[in-house]
Amino acid sequence: MAARRSLESKDSDHQRRERRIILSMIVITSFINPFLGGSINIALPAISEDFSLGAVGMSWVAMSFILTSAVFLVPLGKLADIRGRKTTFLWGNVIIAITSVMCALAPSGSMLIFFRALQGAGSAMVFGTGVAIITSVYPAGERGRAIGISVTAVYIGLSLAPFLGGILTQYLGWRSIFYATIPFELLVIGITWLGISDEWADARGETFDLRGSILYLLSMSAFMYGFSRLPGTWAILLTAAGLTGLVLFTLLELRTKSPVFNIALFTRNRLFAFSNLAALINYATTFAITFLLSLYLQYIAGLSPRDAGIILVTQPLTMALVASYSGKLSDRYDPRILASAGMGITVGGLIMMSFLYTDTPLSYLIFSLVVVGLGFGMFSSPNTNAIMGSVSKKYLGVASATVGTMRLTGQMISMGIATLVLQLFIGNNPLSTEVSDEFLASMKITLIIFAALCTLGVFASLARGRKSQ
Repeated sequence: MAARRSLESKDSDHQRRERRIILSMIVITSFINPFLGGSINIALPAISEDFSLGAVGMSWVAMSFILTSAVFLVPLGKLADIRGRKTTFLWGNVIIAITSVMCALAPSGSMLIFFRALQGAGSAMVFGTGVAIITSVYPAGERGRAIGISVTAVYIGLSLAPFLGGILTQYLGWRSIFYATIPFELLVIGITWLGISDEWADARGETFDLRGSILYLLSMSAFMYGFSRLPGTWAILLTAAGLTGLVLFTLLELRTKSPVFNIALFTRNRLFAFSNLAALINYATTFAITFLLSLYLQYIAGLSPRDAGIILVTQPLTMALVASYSGKLSDRYDPRILASAGMGITVGGLIMMSFLYTDTPLSYLIFSLVVVGLGFGMFSSPNTNAIMGSVSKKYLGVASATVGTMRLTGQMISMGIATLVLQLFIGNNPLSTEVSDEFLASMKITLIIFAALCTLGVFASLARGRKSQ
């Protein structure tokens, strides 16, 4: 009996050690991916100067990464369920490392955009499996804390991206941003390959739905690209075509034996469906805040880019501080209540921001950012824990990919709404102090729209039902 207890203790120690290794690797990638997505924005002027890129070209250096990440998440998440999540996670990091070298060596703007698109696909492989692996290895009583730590790493990456990206760009050039990520990727690749022995493929043996995957990729691409370019005529047509394609995709998946995305997760799983809807609304109402406030601080308040960046760090920093603790609380209390309360707080922060004027004290803005950060941090980890805890193990990869898709799609919708309202008030005129009244009016309308949508999100969050047992 003593020998048996000793063996069980060793097995338990081994499991705990491997869990720590896995969480460490996922934390690193949870930091690197948003850092790659956010830090490049601060370097766009320098990239434009090197490659003579216009405004559209500059936007696609950033947008190509987000677009491919979003459209590949669901198909690659399903493929990970079939082929193995560790293998997919490993190869995703290999792709990110290789494309980081290629981006750093890119001889032209078009090649940089191409390599950034490939990098987004690698990011989808990592984000589509990270949370699923955490859910696979951590028991229900510890899962929320682990997810909270992972989400905190995302927010830290978002927080430090403008600051570190600015320093690297100023002193070492924009290419150094990509070089700086390579050692971390090599560390993750090495430890994942040598230090993680388990593999997770709970849908092994199922047929991969190639037809549905192609239809999904084309439809999501058309929708997201079109929405990002509203209100142009071609943008409206592409958005409509994308939505039509997604409807056809839904009908196709309902008749497919082994669908790339099990629509029944939405039609038969109330907790999963409304938790994802809440996530989509939450990101759609918060992502463009940084975009709007960066313009407000520099064009209206007259701050330098550095000082504006320091103020804007307030929101993601607050998120990072709150997310880990709220994830831990969601192991003990109903995530529905925590997430819904978080969205309610976010509504309050959005309403506060809608009262910004030319002479509003910066202390008021900083407090508003703290409120939004508190709400977002309270929402994100418990909501993700609810989603991942609502599905069986064979769907963890798809569930993780769905969380990422809601995030990225919500971000695109958020930017689309903000851009559309700006176009209606300012048109194609360059932003300057001469149109400050029009800008303030457009920002107010956008924030009111966000607050109204976020209020609906509170009801969607509450409608999910109680915590799954």
